[in-house]
Amino acid sequence: MLVGLMVPLLMMILHGTMFTVALPTIRATFGVQADTTAWIVTAFALPVMVAMPLYGRLSDGLGKRRLFGGGIIIFLAGTAVTLLTSNLYVLIVGRAIQGIGAASVNPLCMAIISERFPVRKRGQALGTWNTSGPIAGLIGPLLGGFLVDYWGWRMVYWPVLLIGLGALFVIREQVPPTKRSFVQPGFLRTFDWGGVVLLSLAATMLIFYLSSRPITGVEPLQDWRLLAVTLVLFGGFIFWEKRQPDPFVNLSIFAQPGFSRASVGAGLRMLTMGGVGFLLPLYYSDIHGLNAVAIGGMEMIRAAALLMTMRLGGQLADRRQSSRWPVVMGSLVQVGAIGYLACLPETVWLGWVAVGLISHGLGAGLTLAPFHRTALNRVPTNQTGMAAGLYSMSRSGGVVLGVAVGGVILQYGLDHFAALIYAYQVVFWFITGIAFLGILIGWGLRE
Repeated sequence: MLVGLMVPLLMMILHGTMFTVALPTIRATFGVQADTTAWIVTAFALPVMVAMPLYGRLSDGLGKRRLFGGGIIIFLAGTAVTLLTSNLYVLIVGRAIQGIGAASVNPLCMAIISERFPVRKRGQALGTWNTSGPIAGLIGPLLGGFLVDYWGWRMVYWPVLLIGLGALFVIREQVPPTKRSFVQPGFLRTFDWGGVVLLSLAATMLIFYLSSRPITGVEPLQDWRLLAVTLVLFGGFIFWEKRQPDPFVNLSIFAQPGFSRASVGAGLRMLTMGGVGFLLPLYYSDIHGLNAVAIGGMEMIRAAALLMTMRLGGQLADRRQSSRWPVVMGSLVQVGAIGYLACLPETVWLGWVAVGLISHGLGAGLTLAPFHRTALNRVPTNQTGMAAGLYSMSRSGGVVLGVAVGGVILQYGLDHFAALIYAYQVVFWFITGIAFLGILIGWGLRE
């Protein structure tokens, strides 16, 4: 079952790594600026963020395997749209459809693992499941770079389509139905759709406010209309949920310190990962003049480092029955690595860049499974879907914020600094500060 759950994650990470390598070529093809380039990434990540809790909550009543298959079908439909288009706006729509389907993978996999594995084995199981991500990270960048350089950026979607079809078969054969495999009578009719709409709109408006220029033409963080709408929607969501007999988000779950702290910590971790993941391919292209194959080779280095420590983080948390030390150690390494990258001059040898990539990957890999373990350890079985969805939303929200804010800061630097390297260094320093906050959150983790 665990191996079966690794295949859909492999598909998602392979898609992400190949698309990342293709990003400089896509930017050049459509002739867009850095903040608009960030929206090509955000168009995928934003639907992932808002749909994750929906999948998690629905799975508690409809069955996880059924939703899993449906999500992959939606993802494949969006992939077909992006594969066939030559229009930027249709590309963004296709990416959004992909994101709606991709949102099913993380929360449903985590919920199934949390249901089936005892607490003492859960960290190791989650760490093992997550290793498919770095494995895809080893394959995807070089494969994506080769396809982009020789056949064009659209070719990166063909391997994803093939693996997606295989994932549907694997889920059917290897993932058994969970305890609630049949639709509960009246579940969809009484479901809190109002909460879904309010939360989705609030999260979307927040991202619009952070990166408003491509949306409303107003400079980022200055369109007060969007900020006002965001605050009203979040306030309305909380007011609505407190008055629902069976809310979309049971707000009492945030009273569990382990869940709330792990959610914030994982969100900060993914903010750094999203920001670095968006920045590095453009950095390689603009500062070092690398082609897609060479960019893929550099991305493989970071993925290999992630793979080395991903299972280790879960094993350390299981052995110590605490996630604090793996998270603190991993966050410290990340702070040092990203700060190191921020200090590198424009003419630096790429081997010294690789040192920073390896360090960052080692630190990031160490923190992943411990956060997963702490978030879901004390959640009741009948709420694992909802909890996994909310936790996954916080992680995906970190990615969205990292990409959106990273794109805004980079464009500001490109507009105001004479040297390209200064623009990239400013973004690296911003991400370093976010990684430092992860140390503080990690220190307060409790089982």
